[in-house]
Amino acid sequence: MPLHAVLWDIDDTLFDYIGSDRTGVLRHLRTEGLLAAYGGEAVALTRWQQAMETEFARFLAGELGFLEQRRARARTFLGTPLTDAEADAWFGRYLAHYEASWELFPDSVPTLDALAPLVRQAVLSNASTANQERKLTTLGIRERFEAVLCADDLGHAKPAPEAFQGACAALGLPPSEVLYVGDRLDIDGLGARDAGLAAVWLDRTGTDEQPPAGVHRIRGLAELPELVRGVIGFGAPSTIR
Repeated sequence: MPLHAVLWDIDDTLFDYIGSDRTGVLRHLRTEGLLAAYGGEAVALTRWQQAMETEFARFLAGELGFLEQRRARARTFLGTPLTDAEADAWFGRYLAHYEASWELFPDSVPTLDALAPLVRQAVLSNASTANQERKLTTLGIRERFEAVLCADDLGHAKPAPEAFQGACAALGLPPSEVLYVGDRLDIDGLGARDAGLAAVWLDRTGTDEQPPAGVHRIRGLAELPELVRGVIGFGAPSTIR
């Protein structure tokens, strides 16, 4: 069937989450006078990443709400029993530095603009709807998407097929007419493929890992418009592999 829509991941696909988070947390720890106490930049960043992965996984599993996982990240990183108010305040100070560092990847806007005449565009994210709506608005690209579909509203998180299929249903399209673009092979590429979507893995790091059958790899978003034109040209069926 022809391709009618592209669903986008946001973090580390369109938005440089890793870069923004790294800059933000290092500024935060320096301001708080905590960088040396937590082992310097490399050790502190590893500890921060581990806290994020642990507590965000609990959020995706439904064990914690979005606000609760932020509090848990502060407590896990610091190793300190903070009250809710203390955790909120500490994490809020980090957020100020993090949000001041927000940046899109340079190829994001040109690619969104190039695809606009070709296909419908929407977002599917595992983060909270309110958080991603605000992020896209602040970054100046919210109006490019007809919908922002997130795990908290869909009731399922990627890579569950229900997340992808729920997003397609919200667009009124079968999965076979939708392409998903994301930076994680396991969560985005394989998840989309197994849910019946055309799957594109954005491998910005240039790994040597070969994409499995049914997942197409690109090294940068500049490759995507030509790929999409090839799929939808002359109304031809999708042939992405």
